[in-house]
Amino acid sequence: MAIDFNHTILPAMDTGGEIRPQHYAFLVSETEFDEIFGRIRERDLPYWADPGRTQPGEINHHDGGRGVYFEDPNGHLLEIITRQYGSGGWNP
Repeated sequence: MAIDFNHTILPAMDTGGEIRPQHYAFLVSETEFDEIFGRIRERDLPYWADPGRTQPGEINHHDGGRGVYFEDPNGHLLEIITRQYGSGGWNP
């Protein structure tokens, strides 16, 4: 099985064992961010500005771009960002 996320294919497989949540980050354009974030809000999904989930309902502006974290149905933490990490001088 594979998941097509905006023309990026993520292979997936069934397993009998426990699945540990992972973090997946996607670099997207400003337009794609607006589209994805719009779907997040339309579906009333929880989202955060940080991976620790301490800033609910907010986005971040690291490196002069925009970023947001949200969970997939299996508890994986997905992140969309419009600027590469460190491209604007931000250093976590």
